[in-house]
Formats: sequence, C-alpha cells, structure tokens
Amino acid sequence: MKHIINKIVFVFALIVTLHSNAQDNMSDKSNIQTYTPSKLLDKGQWDIKFFNNLYTETASKFNGIKSDKLRETYFTSTLDIFTGVSENNRLNIGVLLEYRSNTVAGKSATSVFSFSDDINSRNGLSSIAPAIKWQPIERIGNFSIQSAFHIPLIDNESNSNRVFLDQTAYMFQNRFFYDYTLPSGKWQLFTELSTEYNFGNDSSFANNTFVLAPGVFMSYFPSNKSTILGFIQHYQRFGDFAQDFTTLGFGGKYQLTNVLNLEVLYSKFVRGEDTGLGQSFNIGLRALF
Repeated sequence: MKHIINKIVFVFALIVTLHSNAQDNMSDKSNIQTYTPSKLLDKGQWDIKFFNNLYTETASKFNGIKSDKLRETYFTSTLDIFTGVSENNRLNIGVLLEYRSNTVAGKSATSVFSFSDDINSRNGLSSIAPAIKWQPIERIGNFSIQSAFHIPLIDNESNSNRVFLDQTAYMFQNRFFYDYTLPSGKWQLFTELSTEYNFGNDSSFANNTFVLAPGVFMSYFPSNKSTILGFIQHYQRFGDFAQDFTTLGFGGKYQLTNVLNLEVLYSKFVRGEDTGLGQSFNIGLRALF
C-alpha cells in the first residue's frame, strides 16, 4: 500500500503542477533551442522535467565473456524541479526524485508497468537529491555545473531473489554542461561530463567507487519548435567495483506548447565490460515557465 500511495502522490503532484502553471506563460519564443541543460533560469522561473527510462537486456558481459540471459528490465522515472533564485541568473536550486520498477527472470519488457512487489519484481521511490545548478564563469553563459547529493530511500539493494532496485550508497554527483550553436543556427553541439563519488554503505555494490561519464550530442533544428539529434555516451566506474559501457542513440524534441516540450530518445549498449548489454527507450515532458 505504501508504494501505491507514493505513486499516486508522485503522479498527481506533477499533473497538478503542470496544469496550474501551463496557462500562465505566453512567451512566443520556443524553448527548444534556448533552454539547453547548460542554460540557467531567471530568478522566479521554474523548470520541471518528468523523464522516463526503460532499459531492457537479454545479454551481458562479465570477465570478458559475453552470454545470453533471461530478460531483465529496469524502469526509472525521474522528477527534476529547479527554480532561479539569484538576481544575476547564475544560481538555481532544485530537487531530484527517482522512482524505480524492475523485473527479472524473463518477464516481458512491459511487465515493469505493473509496479509489482514479488519474487521477480520490485518497485518504489528509491532516492531524493537536493541540488544546485550554477554558472561558474560569468562571461560563459553556456557553461554550467549541476551538483546533487543523492540520498537512498531504500534499505536493501536486492531482495531474496536478487532483484536489484537501486544502490544504497550515497552519491555526490557533479554534471558539467556546455553547448555551442553553429552560426547558421540550425546545428547545436552539446557536451556533458558527469562525475560521481559513491560512499557510506559497505554493503552496496557502488560503495567506494568513482564514475566518469562523458557524452556528446549533435542536434539539428528543422524548425524552431523541433530538433532531431544523435549522441554517444560512455560510462566508466572505478574503485571497489569496476565496469564500463558505451551507448549510441538518437531521438528528437518537440515544443508542444509555450510551456511544454516533449522528448523521445532511443539508445543501444554497443559494448561494455562487467555490465548488461541492452537497449533503452526514453520519453520525457518538460515544463518551463
């Protein structure tokens, strides 16, 4: 019952927030090109992003050996809320919430949407993170850093049948954003470097590990309300547990209204070590007002 209540409150809060504020913004300019992750908000402005990632795998590679496996699927729903608080528009504060639903033992990829808790399934609100986003160099407005401290809300990473939900180690994360728009205005290069330090729980697989995760995105704008993009990302974990993987993907964004953006992405794990090798499907809604 607790998990059901969490889900209802989570979804209801988002719907109410979007609905109550969507009618207040009458800006004529599209947000697709202007408000990249590098861009900070004006004082009093709000940015709410509801993003959903479904990752599913039927293969893995450990100790240099690639093998098939029964399907495992991991669904992560995130709610990121930020607002501008400084007069010079160089500081935003926010909070990040993560809700997860995972299944194993060959269940279908869509089984995660049943949000079950049984021998082969787990779900729940797994972490919360207070966060700040800031612009370190005043004259470089398209370079920013997002810092967040992720606090686990679960006691056990896996149940008796080894169904993993989320890590129980704390995480201090920094994400470095930079973008550059070509003179034509039709192309935009976006780069990200994410760093993580995981600590505080000896029973967590992630404890005493560091992560470096760079990514490069190239976007083309057919119009000011839409973009198509391709990207490559790499993830490297060091420390007590080491792993790495590389993904390639593509997708697009569309400005639905003056407030709402829609984002759809697909990515595939093209290589990796000590990790699963699957694919992910992503859809998100972003409200800016």
